[in-house]
Amino acid sequence: MAESTPAPPRVVLVTGASTFLGGYLVARLAANPAIERVLAVDSRVPRKDLLRRMGRAEFLRIDIRRPTIAKALSTYEVDTVVHAATSIADTAPHSAAIKEFNVVGAMQVCAACQRTPSVKRLVLRSTAMVYGASGHDPSHFAEETRARREPTRGYGRDLLDVEGYVRGLGRRRQDIDITIVRPQAMLGPRINTRMSSYLSLPVVPTVIGFQPRLQFLHEEDALAAMEHATLAGKPGTFNIAGEGVVTLTQAIRRVGHIELPVPSSLLAPVAGVFQDLRSAKLRSSQTEFLTYGRVLDTTRMRTELGFVPRYSTLETLDDFVERSGVSPVIGAGSWKSLEQRLVAAAHQLQ
Repeated sequence: MAESTPAPPRVVLVTGASTFLGGYLVARLAANPAIERVLAVDSRVPRKDLLRRMGRAEFLRIDIRRPTIAKALSTYEVDTVVHAATSIADTAPHSAAIKEFNVVGAMQVCAACQRTPSVKRLVLRSTAMVYGASGHDPSHFAEETRARREPTRGYGRDLLDVEGYVRGLGRRRQDIDITIVRPQAMLGPRINTRMSSYLSLPVVPTVIGFQPRLQFLHEEDALAAMEHATLAGKPGTFNIAGEGVVTLTQAIRRVGHIELPVPSSLLAPVAGVFQDLRSAKLRSSQTEFLTYGRVLDTTRMRTELGFVPRYSTLETLDDFVERSGVSPVIGAGSWKSLEQRLVAAAHQLQ
């Protein structure tokens, strides 16, 4: 018997409406005539251009750390909550205030959902950072694979705790479908993340003696995945990443920048020297990721969630280079010529 198509949500509330992921997701959902009402929630007013994109969506200025969020869910009889406010860490430096926002905000959202009978679906924007990064990691992380070295600080630690609160809600309210989306490192011409700032450096510091394997997720695929998860109503936890893998050295060369190997303790400080004040800063908690890398198994994304990214890892990187305004220090042709000379020299030595 064919699987029935889930009914579209009637009233959707999206937190984090002033962020790239939350705001543009609101715009996509508001353009869907099958959804009766879309509510955009944030303590900060989105940019004017983003508000215009949101169309018929209603903006509610609410701090999710306050009980006011429960009143909104009840007043508007919300049936689907998308907690995307966690995406604030794409650009903001992690601090005690951000940790409070992530953790206390998630607790309030979960408590509000639990008390609101109309809520039947919760979609959480988590992160692949919950897997941590170490020299003992598997080649690919499946959703059920536990971190060999759990993050003890930073955004990854926050989202591990947030996922725990969301699963607790699922146990207490078994009529609510819980969907957890774990996107890989995001790149794109419009979104500003720590990875995009890092790769934009003309001289990119790397850890001596290590060659991390990386995956990327295009900003458009991140939005499409969140939209798909919201509409599909498929409970579960899903890794989201573009197909294929690239090493950090390959990524730096493809961008056309210069690699500078340094000791791991100097990675963040050296990166800080080259970054301007507007960039999302590289944090010491990301040193492990840029040392060991992280690759996700996306089988469940394709077979169970039914989502396939449009861009591969390399296509994501190429689009970032082409459309984000990154200026190459060394052209791709120069790298190709150098590689050809190295291969020719190696053959002569054999």
